Amino acid sequence: MVKRKRRYSRSAGSDVKSEMQRYKRGTARSGRGGKGGKVKSRKQAIAIGLSKARQKGKKVPKKAS
Repeated sequence: MVKRKRRYSRSAGSDVKSEMQRYKRGTARSGRGGKGGKVKSRKQAIAIGLSKARQKGKKVPKKAS
């Protein structure tokens, strides 16, 4: 059995999890320093969580642009 290489670190997953909890509570904000509007979709919340993980230097693939 071949062990697969992880694309995302476990700690990156926890960053996404905490952002999703903020989204569910209604306290997640977009933009730098949370000065933008309220996060309206799950996809947006996940993207913000991954972005925060990237800034911390965790193992997350590059942004697809």
